[in-house]
Amino acid sequence: MLSKACRQCCEGAKMVLFVTGICGKDCWYCPISYERKDKDLTFANDRPVNDPQDIIDEARMMSALGTGVTGGEALLRVDRVVEYCRLLKNEFGKEHHIHLYTGTAPTVEILKKLSGLVDEIRMHPPQELWKDILNTKYIESAKAAKEMGFEVTIEVPSLPGLEYLIPALPYLDYLNINELEWSETNAEAMRSRGYSLEDDYHNAVPGAEVWAEKLLAAGGGRCEDGTCGKVHWCSSTFKDSVQLRERLKRIAENTARPFEEITEDGTVVYGYWVPEGGMGAPLPEDLEDDMYETFEDHIELAWWLLTDFPEDFKGEKQVIEKYPNDGMIVELTPL
Repeated sequence: MLSKACRQCCEGAKMVLFVTGICGKDCWYCPISYERKDKDLTFANDRPVNDPQDIIDEARMMSALGTGVTGGEALLRVDRVVEYCRLLKNEFGKEHHIHLYTGTAPTVEILKKLSGLVDEIRMHPPQELWKDILNTKYIESAKAAKEMGFEVTIEVPSLPGLEYLIPALPYLDYLNINELEWSETNAEAMRSRGYSLEDDYHNAVPGAEVWAEKLLAAGGGRCEDGTCGKVHWCSSTFKDSVQLRERLKRIAENTARPFEEITEDGTVVYGYWVPEGGMGAPLPEDLEDDMYETFEDHIELAWWLLTDFPEDFKGEKQVIEKYPNDGMIVELTPL
């Protein structure tokens, strides 16, 4: 069965708390963007965190049931992690599930700081240690964390040598394999190793699933089916098409204006109108107040009013589809 954290991710109910882009490692496959990589910045989903209240506001906006703490290396700012996790637990209760990603093997001292605040530790041992995983500090940390009541997961990208992690399974609750993803920051390293993009529409690297076959066979399934065992496969397509879409839907349901239509992808659609007679021109008499919003140089309203009653709305007209809560524009269609 999927972990609670993964189930919440599938529902789009997990907020992503990016604590810092600072990291002491230099993994060639790291997909973090240039805007965040090596920068000591914090984001709640895509919202810059300038005040701790920003985290609470973002969680409320998406009706978050839990939070995934990540980076960079979040534990390089452990006091920040403790502060933010305590804030979330105090605001939303102990049932607000928090999992934390780390490239380190947390010490007992660090685990004590996280106890009662973080529910699941997800460790990422670097690829060069997989072959001798049982003799690493990651197994020592896993044992200590389980004794202290944490759920313990190893989460790694799909790379050659995954089968070396099979001996670690008895010490873990879960082992997650993320499909290797291409990004602007790792593209050069990918090319130098002979890897390429699967197609023009996805970030996946072809053949990456083959590297996971032996580990999956040792006790797994796929993140998508929800009925897997201890080892889970999570594809790039699934993250893009399910996790992001469901999160957007939750945000849209809480933030969409009455006249905005929420799509199956979690985007919102509305009309954009610049009246032919200028902003002082009279509006149609039967236009209800909750069906439009007036700005200095245009009016935003239900998109279908522009397509169904074009004679009532003469002037410049467009249908706009964008991410919710004033996110980026996905498509703009002139009428």
